[in-house]
Amino acid sequence: MKNHSYNLLFAIMFAIPVSGMAADISHGKSLQQENCMSCHDDGVYTRNDRRVTTLDGLSKQVKRCELTLGLQWFDDDINDVTAYLNESFYKF
Repeated sequence: MKNHSYNLLFAIMFAIPVSGMAADISHGKSLQQENCMSCHDDGVYTRNDRRVTTLDGLSKQVKRCELTLGLQWFDDDINDVTAYLNESFYKF
């Protein structure tokens, strides 16, 4: 019985953070369309000579754009936009 209690405890400990880490693609799309499109269109994501070549690079670029526009997004917002752009355009 004691072993079962430990297994349940570990399952609860690890289930909560994982569920909180899932990106909200639709929220990312909304943020991207409301903010990013003021500087460029979707062509920047699909051009042949794009500068972003990794998922980490994409996340850093989203953060740079967020800072440039003075948006003060939360980390979850940056993750949501990154996930949306990756799913829709980059496919890393």
